Amino acid sequence: MAYWKSRGLRGQELEEVINFTNEKYLRNNLALITKVPTPIKPVQIDDSRHITLAFFEKKSTVDYIGVVQGVPVCFDAKECKVDTFPMMNIHKHQFEYMENFEKQGGVAFIIVYYSERNLYYYLRFEKLKEFYLRQERGRKSFCFDEIEEDYIIENSSDMFVHYLEMVKKDVESRE
Repeated sequence: MAYWKSRGLRGQELEEVINFTNEKYLRNNLALITKVPTPIKPVQIDDSRHITLAFFEKKSTVDYIGVVQGVPVCFDAKECKVDTFPMMNIHKHQFEYMENFEKQGGVAFIIVYYSERNLYYYLRFEKLKEFYLRQERGRKSFCFDEIEEDYIIENSSDMFVHYLEMVKKDVESRE
């Protein structure tokens, strides 16, 4: 049973930025992306009816799911404070969900926010799989030096995390 208290707000700012971007995508008819709620069961509620302690009812899949110009997508958002991303941040059930999503013709990826660099990175599932399977050989992380520079999400004046260009690039690389 996983408890939610201090760890429950990790990545909240990253998700807010992505949510804002997704709202703009919807307003501009570019994509329909929905935040997948994590099912929790409250254990403690304070006098003002705020949940102060809860546990996750079941394993979550990914943070977001939707469609971009007819292409089904699912992705997770992860924050990394240093240049080494621990693969333990990608849970087995998440990896398996993304792998099955890809097998059904969808596009799965992770948006990694390197907070010290103020840089967003689109981690393609194919590259994620490479890093994930490498764990079996002992290497349980990947370094910033290993990322694909072509998939760094460029800053945009009108979108916070304009990741659709990376989705397009990812889809085109498969054709």
